[in-house]
Amino acid sequence: MSRRFGEIRQNGFVVRDVEAAMEHWTQVLGVGPFFYFERVPIEDFSYRGAPSPLEVSIALANSGALQIELIQQRNDAPSMYRDFTEAGREGLQHIAYWTETFDADLARHEADGFTVGQSGRIGEGGRFVYFESDAHPGAVIELSEISGAKGRFFAHIAEQARTWDGSEPVRRLGA
Repeated sequence: MSRRFGEIRQNGFVVRDVEAAMEHWTQVLGVGPFFYFERVPIEDFSYRGAPSPLEVSIALANSGALQIELIQQRNDAPSMYRDFTEAGREGLQHIAYWTETFDADLARHEADGFTVGQSGRIGEGGRFVYFESDAHPGAVIELSEISGAKGRFFAHIAEQARTWDGSEPVRRLGA
């Protein structure tokens, strides 16, 4: 566990084909079920301080306490996901730490020298930031707020994974 951020709660994989990635995780690795949003309504998204019209598909599942996130960018908007794939990469792009004290944690990390590369919000209680990774090797670090509906949904995903019998490996959800 990180003394600075706490427990890693999510591994985020940027993929070129989210459908193929879900099939691999469910059929080959036995991880699921995945909760799949073909178009995620991300509000107030910005990349390096400028608004960006990001469009992504996201699939979420748990392997034990660790959430697996699969992200496919659907447009050419500036983002750290686009930077990742344009660099010829696919796979683990970020690790996420969850918080219910988002404002205080963000202020503390920025005071420690972390710089926000992209940020946005998914619904109520669902703000997130990705810190720039130029100053360190390895995956990008995400700080994700899990207050409100987002936290309840993440708990539901974990519970479904605990009791998953292999049926209905992908659960398609609306926006």
